Amino acid sequence: MTLAEASPATPPLDDADLLVVRDLRKYYPITRGLMRRVVGHVKAVDGVSFSIPAGKTLGLVGESGCGKTTTSRLILRAFDPTAGDVFFKDKALGWVNVPRLDDARLRQLRPNMQMIFQDPYGSLNPRMSLLEIVGEPLLVNGVASGPKLRDRVAELLRLVGLRPEYMTRYPHAFSGGQRQRIGIARALALQPQLVVCDEPVSALDVSIQAQTLNLLADLQEKFQLTYLFVAHDLSVVEHISDRVAVMYVGKLAEVADTEDLFLTPLHPYTEALLSAAPKPNPRLRSQRIVLSGEVADPANPPTGCYFHPRCRYAVDRCRIEAPALRELRPRHLVSCHRAEDLQLQGVPA
Repeated sequence: MTLAEASPATPPLDDADLLVVRDLRKYYPITRGLMRRVVGHVKAVDGVSFSIPAGKTLGLVGESGCGKTTTSRLILRAFDPTAGDVFFKDKALGWVNVPRLDDARLRQLRPNMQMIFQDPYGSLNPRMSLLEIVGEPLLVNGVASGPKLRDRVAELLRLVGLRPEYMTRYPHAFSGGQRQRIGIARALALQPQLVVCDEPVSALDVSIQAQTLNLLADLQEKFQLTYLFVAHDLSVVEHISDRVAVMYVGKLAEVADTEDLFLTPLHPYTEALLSAAPKPNPRLRSQRIVLSGEVADPANPPTGCYFHPRCRYAVDRCRIEAPALRELRPRHLVSCHRAEDLQLQGVPA
């Protein structure tokens, strides 16, 4: 489905954006009994909306199970969404609505949307050499074969800091950081516009994390890549992201430019996350905010604001009425009834 085929009610899209996500939802049915009757739904992603300008990075953060990875896979259409739109500005097709593309158009789109996986061990086939792993996207899409394929793989390996003669080796011969570089080379093989980074450094040592993040930043500048960077480590997100979106139980709690969000958070959940982030300067120690209770169950979320059972600022309205994501300051969106009244503590970005 192209933009021209979209509903007339679809708001216009900004040409500066590469990706626009609107009201994205993914519900998994809960069945019971012999007839597998649907008795409820797990709301893994529940009305998520954001945009990413071309050449920029959006960091998507939150606790484990909040729906970050599901959101990223819905964008790539690894899963079909229950509802919502994912508009992508393809360099050949123009604006397309990814969930409504037929198989032929989707195959044409896929080279321009690639993913770097979290696990550098499980994401590489141990029975394939580097030539086969990195060259497979080129071969499958008919981009290169034979000597041209070897030359392109050698170029990609140099690009990520690996020696071309490694292409005959297998994944077991490499460290975790080197394996992740192989994954990055594979993601860049088809020269994509959008790269979804699903916690690409969480399984790596801290020193290797910094090298990998610097590599991603250099590649973004060189090839004008656009990143959706999924992570739970705020220090990592701060380093690489232009904007940050904070998720809680399938919904967006806050979206803002990185510096603005770190300095002046507007949502109590963001404040709690920032208080838990390590501070390299001992003079910047702040009081740790320990959230009470458990993360809400997406199969049976609380009424009103999903965060209210754990929020120390909650009032009666929070327990009854669900807050809408609204722009409280320029480019700073928040989903909290009391955002205007609260003075929350941030950290220097």
